[in-house]
Amino acid sequence: MSETKKEDLMTTSSSFVDGTKGELIYRGYDIREIGPNASFEEVIYLLWNDKLPNVEELDRFRKAIEAKRALPDQLLKVMRQLPHDAHPMAVLRTTVSALGLLDQDADNITVEGAREKALYLTAIIPTLVAAWERIRHGHDPIQPRAGLNQAANFLYMLDGKEPNPDAVAALDSYLVMLADHGFNASTFSARVTTSTGSDFYSAITSAIGTLKGPAHGGATQRAMEQFIDADQTGDVAQWFRNARESGRRIMGIGHRIYKVEDPRARILRPLAEKLAKSSGTSKWFDIAEQIELLARQDEYFIERNLYANVDYYSAVVLYTIGLPTDQFTCIFAMSRVSGWCSQVMEQLVDNRLIRPKEGYIGKRDLKYVALAER
Repeated sequence: MSETKKEDLMTTSSSFVDGTKGELIYRGYDIREIGPNASFEEVIYLLWNDKLPNVEELDRFRKAIEAKRALPDQLLKVMRQLPHDAHPMAVLRTTVSALGLLDQDADNITVEGAREKALYLTAIIPTLVAAWERIRHGHDPIQPRAGLNQAANFLYMLDGKEPNPDAVAALDSYLVMLADHGFNASTFSARVTTSTGSDFYSAITSAIGTLKGPAHGGATQRAMEQFIDADQTGDVAQWFRNARESGRRIMGIGHRIYKVEDPRARILRPLAEKLAKSSGTSKWFDIAEQIELLARQDEYFIERNLYANVDYYSAVVLYTIGLPTDQFTCIFAMSRVSGWCSQVMEQLVDNRLIRPKEGYIGKRDLKYVALAER
């Protein structure tokens, strides 16, 4: 196999994943260091500026995000006309694309133009998700509230109530954990779209469309569905045995990249437990913990070094907060948009068309036969 040419190698300084070591790095910071300590806004700033903000910088950045959260009236009118049974990810994909139509400066992909659009999309996506959750149930959207961070403001926009501090902390941590993750499928699709010279909205729409696929963004939803299924059987241990005997996959256990414990799961697990206790709804955490313990005693999982990944306890957090399972991937997008924007802006600095080499395996030397003779 020939060596990879330097010009064929895509590089990034945004994030790095080493599945063998269980390592995730954001701009030089290990997730085990920054994850338990930084807010989501700090992480966004880090990804976009290659450094953590000081107090004044963070305050200005938070206010800049707050200023861009409100939905345009034109878009709200469109959302009210959408079928209420539309999947939330389809709505998110469509509304982000529509924002590009409404922005008269959409094709501005200069450094300044790209940063403005990154800020706008990161600020407004939580508003889109919360607004759709209310619209599809026949309620009016709740306007964003100043003075709240991304996590708290999103929870407030769901029901207009002061959010549970443990829910805010757990969701904020979730947003930090999912912010960026190397050249995953959705990030790569965003960079490919950017490489053609297309606009920022198209790049993020590409990413959302890619994340919508169940093989990429749907694991958290399926993990929660299995907890619900296990609960309905009335016997979690028997559910696990039945799943193993039938060859059913245990969703959220194991990861394509991580060959050791996902460092994000270790951070999120205790937050999920704390939220479960303070919310008075510990059942889902208890079920998840029991299945995880059963898996850690099972030879199949032990031999293959399969551990709970970030999707596993994310499911507990999001469901305990009160979100329906079909919204889980949208919450993923609320976080990952920060990483998509980081990587799109990085791509724009030295933009070249991304075109993977193909391996043709089709037929050759066929002879054309006239239509009348076929």
